[in-house]
Amino acid sequence: MVLMNNITSIVLLGFSDLQDFKFLFFSLLVLIYCGTIAGNLLIITLYFGSKALQSPMYFFITQISLCDLLVTTDIVPTILHTVLYGGSTMTLISCIIQFSIYATSESSECLLLSLMSYDRYVAICNPLRYHSIMTHMLCVISVVVIWLVGIMVMLIDVVFVNSFYFCGPHVIDHLYCDLEPLVQLSCSETSIIHTLIMGFFLIIGPFIVIVMSYVYIVLTIMKIPSNTGRRKAFSTCSSHLIVVSIFYGTLIIIYMFPKRGRSLILNKVLSLIYTVLTPMLNPIIYTLRNKDFKKAFHKLKSLILFGHPILLEGTLQQLGAHHKPKS
Repeated sequence: MVLMNNITSIVLLGFSDLQDFKFLFFSLLVLIYCGTIAGNLLIITLYFGSKALQSPMYFFITQISLCDLLVTTDIVPTILHTVLYGGSTMTLISCIIQFSIYATSESSECLLLSLMSYDRYVAICNPLRYHSIMTHMLCVISVVVIWLVGIMVMLIDVVFVNSFYFCGPHVIDHLYCDLEPLVQLSCSETSIIHTLIMGFFLIIGPFIVIVMSYVYIVLTIMKIPSNTGRRKAFSTCSSHLIVVSIFYGTLIIIYMFPKRGRSLILNKVLSLIYTVLTPMLNPIIYTLRNKDFKKAFHKLKSLILFGHPILLEGTLQQLGAHHKPKS
């Protein structure tokens, strides 16, 4: 049950000292926002439209894209409004709803990244049994459980926040509604146990799974005799490793390291990295070096431009044959 509060609205300060560069920063955020939406929608479209991408790893990547779309549409419009107008006002209920959506997507993404590391572990360390272990049914059930856990975490956080007595002030020196800024507005006795349990379960726990998976992966790769074989094995998990490094690096610094002595500006910049920048980088990282995604994209492009997925390739071959010098 929600206690009676003296405040009904929240003021987000954002970057209040950014007046001279606000239009430039706003334009940059709009470009990132559009790129994030387009990139993640493209990944989902390519997955459902290409038979070559029907594998567990690509299925998990689409789920990461869903998480990124969710957190982007939830957080970035508020940040854009805050940057453009030097602040943003929202109701307390809206603030809690924003945090709920954010908590669901971020919790699910943490667990999905650990599941993807297990997928890479099976693919590299036990390749002969990969298809018997990572079955379609197992992948679907795992993803459904992860989303249910994310929703459960959100409900626990909402109950926790609703137990607060918000007595003011109603100003949050942050970019969006997060758990710690809401805790700072409360005059209730808030227990650190909740933060520690949730932090371990959603950040440290999955991170340990990722680290252990990659320890076994590295040990297995080192046993491969040829350099070509080692590079090929490592290339299958390099994109995931880059995403994990960016996402978990900022996440652990923000939520698990002591905040004493850390400036508010640094906190905001770190928050921007994993709520705005990372969702844009994920599609680029997963597709830029991936041949299957490139082939699926070219087929989709030729289908849109020429009405047939292989017509573009045939046309290029004909042009090459036409211009080939006669002997």
